[in-house]
Order: sequence, then structure tokens, then C-alpha cells
Amino acid sequence: MPTKKGAFKIFSLFGITVFVHWSWFLVAVYSIQYRTHSYSSMTWNALEYLSLFLIVLLHEFGHQLACRQVGGKTHDIVLWPLGGVAYVSPPQRPGAQLWSIAAGPLVNVVLIPILSVLVSVSSHLGWYDSHPDAYDLIHNIWWINVAILIFNMMPVYPLDGGQILRSLLWFVFGRANSLIIASIIGFAGVAGLILIAVLLQSIWLGIMAVFILLNCWRGLTHARALARLAKLPRRGGFACPDCKASPPCGEIWLCGKCGGKFDTFATQGICPHCQATFTTTQCSDCGTSRPIQEWIVSAPASNG
Repeated sequence: MPTKKGAFKIFSLFGITVFVHWSWFLVAVYSIQYRTHSYSSMTWNALEYLSLFLIVLLHEFGHQLACRQVGGKTHDIVLWPLGGVAYVSPPQRPGAQLWSIAAGPLVNVVLIPILSVLVSVSSHLGWYDSHPDAYDLIHNIWWINVAILIFNMMPVYPLDGGQILRSLLWFVFGRANSLIIASIIGFAGVAGLILIAVLLQSIWLGIMAVFILLNCWRGLTHARALARLAKLPRRGGFACPDCKASPPCGEIWLCGKCGGKFDTFATQGICPHCQATFTTTQCSDCGTSRPIQEWIVSAPASNG
């Protein structure tokens, strides 16, 4: 997944910072030059490329703002050659996850009638004769938006369609099993994308297939970890202040200093390997971090 490493901050809006990865500029130069045959000058090529990423940016803001609506945490947006990534942390509930993911494609759905009106107006005004470049630009932007919507709605994890499928499966099969099913379906989708990439001799589809493959594997690994976590006994006397789930018993917390695993509730937030002290503890169920004192719901039973 793209990170802020090697990315440039371009602006902040609604408390959300947008970054552009350096590779975006290289691909932009290539794409603008490659499309020189579509317009009378490269200025229109640049406008089309910027329009593409404006649509992507609106899509990612849809994810971010929807996540806030359900009480989740929003972070940054990173734009890179394969699109954009909205770093969000919605509550670990299927409904909250579903809305946070679905809001992105819904932005593209809303854009369809808006862009359709522009297409209709440009045709009515006869721009195909008087302003052919502007006419082609509007039509191309309409198709770009539709293409982004269709591609993202493919039921292939981690695309939006795959994550929506996972959220729906979560209602029936639970958190871990839904991710396992979505990841396996994602592997099948990767095989299809690789076949299409070979047939079309498309480098970009090949790169996208590799990206999806890596994320499917990561999703499957995470799902297995969640399944193991669900089998652990829960510790009494403590509950997450946010999701109210009791923490599991076991050495599942990782020390950020030495990398050792330990049970933070058994050691009161002190790593037994390097003696580092942690003032907050992350919930394994919802992902939020709070001080251990806020987890206490009752005094532990006395052995005396």
C-alpha cells in the first residue's frame, strides 16, 4: 500500500491531509505525452489527467467523510499512479465498514448525472464543431468516471466491491470468516486480471493484478490471525472503553521498542523484555487505543 514516504503534501481539507506520491508525476508526464493524439494540444491532455485524479480525490473523500459519520477515525489520503488510498479506521462493525466503503463509489454514482448534464449541454451547444477539444474532454471525463466506478465495484478484495462484499458477508459469517472468503474470491479475480493483462498486453493491468494479489495475501493472513484471536479466552475485569469487548488473554501485543510480544494487561503496560512502558493499549477488536486505567470495569478477584 502507498504511504506518505516519498509523497508530497499538497493541501488539507476538513482536517484531512492529501499527499501525492512522487511517482505520480512521472506517470503524469508519460500519460500526457501518450495521449497527444486525442486533442489538438497537450494542455487538454493535462486537463484530462488532472480531471481523472480530481474524480479519484472526490472518491477518497467520500470514504473519509463516511467513516467520520459512523464514529471512525480519518487519517490521510495518498494519491499514486494506480489511484488513491484513503486511510480510515471505521469501527469494527459490519454496518460501519459497509458505509465507509460504499460511500466512495456512491460519489462516482452522484457524478454520473452531473457529468451527463454537461455532456448534454455541450452537444446542444454544438461544441463538437465549435469547441471540439472541450467537447471531447467532457465526454472523456464522463467515461473515466464510469470506468472508475465499474472497476472499483468489481467484487475483488481489496477493491471497494470486494470490501463491500466482505462487509455483507460479515453479517452472516463473522469478522474473520468474511475476510477469508473475500480474500479467496480476490485470488480468483487476480487470476482473471492477469489473463486479461496478458491478452491485452497491458502493463498497468499487470501491475494492478500484482497489487491486488499482495493485498489479498495480506487480507488472508490477517483473517487467520483474527480467527486465532477469536479462540483465545477473554480477560475478566477489563473492557474496551469504545467497543466494550474484553481483551484476550495471551502475549499478542507487540513492543514498539524491542519487538517482543507480551500481555499488556498482565504486566500493566510494561514490556517484560526491555521494560518499556506504554501509556495506552490498543484494542484487538476495534483498533482504538486507550489508557489501561480506562479499561478497568471491576476490581480483579483477590486470592487472599
